[in-house]
Amino acid sequence: MEKSTSSILISIVLIFVVSLVVKALNWVWFRPKKLEKWFKQQDLPGTSYKLLFGDLKVYSSMRSRALDRPMTAFSNDYLPRVDAFRHHLVNDLGRDYFGWAGPTPMVNISKPELVKEALTKMHDFRKPRLNPIADKLFPGLVNFEAEKWAKHRKIISPAFHMDKLKLMLPAFHDSCAEMIHKWEKLVAETGSGEVDAWVYFTALSADVISRAAFGSSYKEGQQIFELLKEQTDLSVQMLQSVYLPGLRFIPTARNRRFKQLEDQLQTLLEGIVNKRKEEIEAGEGTKDDLLGILMDSNLKEIQKAADSDKSRQLGMSLQEVIDECKLFYFAGQETTSVLLVWSMILLSKHQDWQT
Repeated sequence: MEKSTSSILISIVLIFVVSLVVKALNWVWFRPKKLEKWFKQQDLPGTSYKLLFGDLKVYSSMRSRALDRPMTAFSNDYLPRVDAFRHHLVNDLGRDYFGWAGPTPMVNISKPELVKEALTKMHDFRKPRLNPIADKLFPGLVNFEAEKWAKHRKIISPAFHMDKLKLMLPAFHDSCAEMIHKWEKLVAETGSGEVDAWVYFTALSADVISRAAFGSSYKEGQQIFELLKEQTDLSVQMLQSVYLPGLRFIPTARNRRFKQLEDQLQTLLEGIVNKRKEEIEAGEGTKDDLLGILMDSNLKEIQKAADSDKSRQLGMSLQEVIDECKLFYFAGQETTSVLLVWSMILLSKHQDWQT
């Protein structure tokens, strides 16, 4: 009887192990090669799949080489520097091609009719899930699909109506005036001055978001930006390597630090949202910053759902509001500061444009 039980257990374990091996082989080799063959049958050019890594090693190597080279001559043609691999593929294969993010194929399309089809058929064309780290870095609206995406977009969109954005102009003005005042002080002391524009514009965009989105000063929001910057740097390192299921749970130094940053960000943002929630519940009313408009819109959606249809999903949860706040910070800060610095570079190179 004992031998029979042992044999059954061994058989079950063997079946389980073989099943895992087959699934792993299918994931890292058979399915990618099958898809590669299918793409080529559609006359779509692309790169050859390489076991497990796909194009990630080549991408990382070309990116490092491009950024290591000094910019000896100024040029508006920045793509070879910021995205050397994609630039290489476009030159080599054309604007429509496929490549590999690990075992996952990535198709690049340029024809307007194909782009329109991909954007309108939301159930057929889903957002790729390449690495769970990206979900942590880009939470909220950008990660949602179908009905959840539509619900969140409906709640968030009032915050970006033109009449609401105009109310934030004083916050934009105050932040810009403070930065320019600092520059004027530098010039007044020496007659001329040279500044690292990147440092100032990073602080400016952070200050604007803190004031316009949360009604707080840059100094109060500074810790959030510092944590986000470190988390972003860690995320970029993680996203450039192949994600193996469960890898993020291994307590490496990088994974532990990422989790610490995530917890600290959660605590800070939770504090901001809870404080605002308490103010609204105390009857202070909503403010005209992004968080106030978002929470007001969310409360109206919850009330509407409760009044009209009990079966409808109510508004956003507190965690979802926090995630959207994190997205406000992340999506608005570095993108804006990069744009401002590039604008200043162009104005300095073409001084007739200044005039």
